[in-house]
Amino acid sequence: MSPVKGRVTLATVAGSAGVSVATVSKVLNGRSDVSPSTRARVQDVLEKHGYVGRRPDTVHRDTIELFYQGVVNAYSVEVIQGVIEAGQAAGVDVVLTSHPKHPPTANGGTPGRAAGWIRQLTATGRRAAIGVTSELSAADLAALARARLPLVVIDPANTPEPDVISVGSTNFAGGMAAAQHLLSLGHRRIGYVGGPPTSGCNQARLSGYRSAMESVGADVPAEYVWMSDFLYEDGLAGGTKLLDLRERPTAIFAGSDEVALGILEAARARGLRVPEDLSVVGFDDTEVARLASPPLTTVRQPLREMGAVAVRTALQLAAGEPVASHHVELATTLIIRGSAAPHGLSSVAAS
Repeated sequence: MSPVKGRVTLATVAGSAGVSVATVSKVLNGRSDVSPSTRARVQDVLEKHGYVGRRPDTVHRDTIELFYQGVVNAYSVEVIQGVIEAGQAAGVDVVLTSHPKHPPTANGGTPGRAAGWIRQLTATGRRAAIGVTSELSAADLAALARARLPLVVIDPANTPEPDVISVGSTNFAGGMAAAQHLLSLGHRRIGYVGGPPTSGCNQARLSGYRSAMESVGADVPAEYVWMSDFLYEDGLAGGTKLLDLRERPTAIFAGSDEVALGILEAARARGLRVPEDLSVVGFDDTEVARLASPPLTTVRQPLREMGAVAVRTALQLAAGEPVASHHVELATTLIIRGSAAPHGLSSVAAS
């Protein structure tokens, strides 16, 4: 379509874009109640018609709030990158903020803090909010609902309420695949070092590991399971605990790649070689898995795609469109590298 001669009216633009005059007016005035795809189509027609008025590049862009708790680590960097890339593709801005934990009140909530946080989001015109591994209280959820601000949570730190929209991966299947791989290598004394006990993804990975162990009749002593968080320091502490047992495990499944790195250091400090003396399998397949020594066998999560799905889902909710499911799980894949080997490799090498 080439620019038309003479004065271009809103009706002309509306007709070319296949929308109403009111919709064109909303786009020109930066209103947020227009879907990203419709906004992009109208802006494209405005540019092609050479519309003289408020320039399309000065029109307010929709904004999504992306918040997280704790430190930014290898896992969250991948998810955040996926959110940003999907936001760019959809023509929306992403604002990244930290959402600190606060001690709960006597009734389990923090209503004042929650209300203030939501007021800030709505005052700045956020279309939706996406949380990454965040723990949301009942007060947070109630405030979001009152403000009618759509929420999508990626790997929530606590088990989400049934009506909370969440995105994750097939954590149970991934945990089972990790344990089955170690079992196939002849290991039977397999430990698990994972994240917070209340974390839904941690519970699913642990359940998958236990299911694989039970399927072959392998025992899981209580001291073989250690849970704290998904960070390097937690892997170091958990690895130290398990490797100091009198009958230590010959393999450990780590709930994240960073945990696996901590286990590698705990093994090195005890003169244990990986994979000759100890096999280790991680979870996530972040950059640190490929840079580890040896490179980590791990369960790959499609972390960037999880972020992208969260953006698309949040924009659907903001546009008043229904979503197919309250919880989306993307497939995991076992990636075999050099940190796991057949049981007894050390004794074979020594002979």
